[in-house]
Amino acid sequence: MASSEAPREHSFCAWTIHSDAPLVVENATVDPRFHDNPMVTGDSHIHMYAGASLVTPAGNRIGTLCVTDSRPHPLSSEDLQSLQDLAALAMQELELRRTLLDAARTADAHQRQAEELRQVLDQARVTEGISSLMDLDLPFEDALEAAASLVSEAISADFAAVLIWTGQHYIIKVPRAAKPFSTEVQAAAASLLDGTSGVLGSLAGTTRPLYLMEYVSHPQSIPALVTAGVQQVAYVPLGTEEGRPLLLVMRLRGNVVPDWRAQDQALLEVTGRTVGHALRRQAALERAQVEARADGLTGTFNRRAFDEDVLDAPALPAGTHLGIIDVDGLKGVNDREGHAQGDKLLQVFAQALRAEVGDQGQVYRLGGDEFAVLSVEDAETLLEWVDLAVRVARQVVVMPVGASAGVSTWAETGTTEQLMSLADGRMYAAKRRRKMGDREST
Repeated sequence: MASSEAPREHSFCAWTIHSDAPLVVENATVDPRFHDNPMVTGDSHIHMYAGASLVTPAGNRIGTLCVTDSRPHPLSSEDLQSLQDLAALAMQELELRRTLLDAARTADAHQRQAEELRQVLDQARVTEGISSLMDLDLPFEDALEAAASLVSEAISADFAAVLIWTGQHYIIKVPRAAKPFSTEVQAAAASLLDGTSGVLGSLAGTTRPLYLMEYVSHPQSIPALVTAGVQQVAYVPLGTEEGRPLLLVMRLRGNVVPDWRAQDQALLEVTGRTVGHALRRQAALERAQVEARADGLTGTFNRRAFDEDVLDAPALPAGTHLGIIDVDGLKGVNDREGHAQGDKLLQVFAQALRAEVGDQGQVYRLGGDEFAVLSVEDAETLLEWVDLAVRVARQVVVMPVGASAGVSTWAETGTTEQLMSLADGRMYAAKRRRKMGDREST
């Protein structure tokens, strides 16, 4: 079995322990400090190294916590923060173990430290529970509510909420109160949500938690909240993005916990990072879902969105109308004026059609020159929308263009397949009539 020890002169950790800041080596093979190191060139084959010092409360660096990989790769700021969190937790466990050994010398001390150990273990379970909640396939607000509840119980809080900044004011997304507040207090709390009054008014853009041991002593404290007995307040940013949400936690005077203990702050800040990461992940997922449903050329919904909204739907409202539209003349534009002009024709037609439909329906590009409109408006209105969009589109090309459209309604079909088939058939019938009319006019 390979040795788990290395001579100090070869150890990466010997560099790490000289600084409070983490040491990151993304590719040791090109780092002049380590490219000839036996741990890089030998069997250990270390290409990536990241380490953080273990620092005692007195400021002494007693060791390191590190991760390595046999392949080079960069680390994000979140990765580094997680490494520092783990180092801090490891140091906390070492300190707890040392404290427990000292406490064992007297019965009273042993009992006190055992209680602290129980609190640390309980909070570790809460942290694990919050991480699990964020990974579950739950409605996100339900997961946030459960997370706020877990944190509130773990630190004996009387109130916890997630505040979301809209750009003009805060809204409470996840209120959780252990005790009811009076109508006056609720009104005072609601006044804080404009983001300009109270302590919240001074926290715009804050990236660091704020812990108030005596809320009344803050110059921007709200008298009604002081009267209600609010004593300790914590404001913890959730994530690092601009306009980030805040976790607001309160304890009332007389709470069994008299201050914000180190373990309380650690749990709140780990919660803040965990929820912040989940919020970023949710935002990225929502962006990806929107992009996956959007047509890259025209900006309308695409065929995937149409299948999800129409063909995969078990039923639609009785008054739903489906219009299937073919833009006639696209091939001529492509052949005579170029594909760039053909793309412009489709873009202008789609933009004009979206403007006409507005919030009264949805516009989809099914592929090529084929579009669809889903709306509760009647067939005549849908055809008027198409006609107006064609008139606008004709302004950007020289070749003659038009549109053939067919409309069906849910009330006359009963299944999405029949709805699509009927509209499609009526569109092709309209196209045949248009071609016959064109031949007769020539």
